[in-house]
Amino acid sequence: MTPRRGERPPLPEPLPAPVVDAHTHLDACGARTAEEVAAALDRAASVGVTRVITVADDLDSARWAATAATWDDRLFAAVAVHPTRTASFTDADRDTVAELATGPRVVAVGETGLDYHWDYSPPAAQQEAFRWHIDLAKRLGKPLMIHDRDAHADVLRLLAEEGAPERVVFHCFSGDADFAARCVELGHVLSFAGAVTFRNAAALREAARLVPAEQLLVETDAPFLTPHPFRGRPNEPYCAAYTVRDLAQLRGEDVEQLADAVRTTAERVFDLPSVTERITRVGSW
Repeated sequence: MTPRRGERPPLPEPLPAPVVDAHTHLDACGARTAEEVAAALDRAASVGVTRVITVADDLDSARWAATAATWDDRLFAAVAVHPTRTASFTDADRDTVAELATGPRVVAVGETGLDYHWDYSPPAAQQEAFRWHIDLAKRLGKPLMIHDRDAHADVLRLLAEEGAPERVVFHCFSGDADFAARCVELGHVLSFAGAVTFRNAAALREAARLVPAEQLLVETDAPFLTPHPFRGRPNEPYCAAYTVRDLAQLRGEDVEQLADAVRTTAERVFDLPSVTERITRVGSW
């Protein structure tokens, strides 16, 4: 019997080394209470996704993420106002984001950036808010997590005009090989979600092949962009394991070596504690 599209994918084979889901939205996945968060993190840990960064897209989500990250040592947060929600971005909103971003469990300012695909916020408002978030990341010394949809040129232009923070992450990277090469040359980090596993995403898959491991992250962007072959079904942090395996095959690399590399990159970029655990043959930690 064919599974219904509303069902989560099965748990994948555990990875041979632990990784970090560099960008997810646990609240949007339906995990809002401490118990629900712990259950989602347990599922992730059982397959080698041992730490998760849950990301805000509005003020309510930012407040929740900053609080939820205190519930479990495996969870961290990033806070910002999403570009599609910046039509009205007041001084009070800025004060709230700035205060939340100082939290010890908040490891990045994001997701912020530009989105020219949807017509929810005028480009001028998005750009003003993006400039403010860039400055906040620099003032706090935290990485900037960028949402870039159909706005490659303006994202790089604003980063150049404002002066990019030391650490910049292109979340759910959506460019081609040429744009990836430009970002790599600038020292930015590219994070790939489940879309890189889609067999019709030839340009994105070509981009993923050329990114150095020290500038590569893996994320789910859950509940969206569930990896192949479960596209269209609900995503969750444990599904990052599918993406890691697919990326290793795409890049012609050993799965354990790639998992080690993307975890090390996440630890460096987000100032996470170093992890030396390894999965056992039965998949426990």
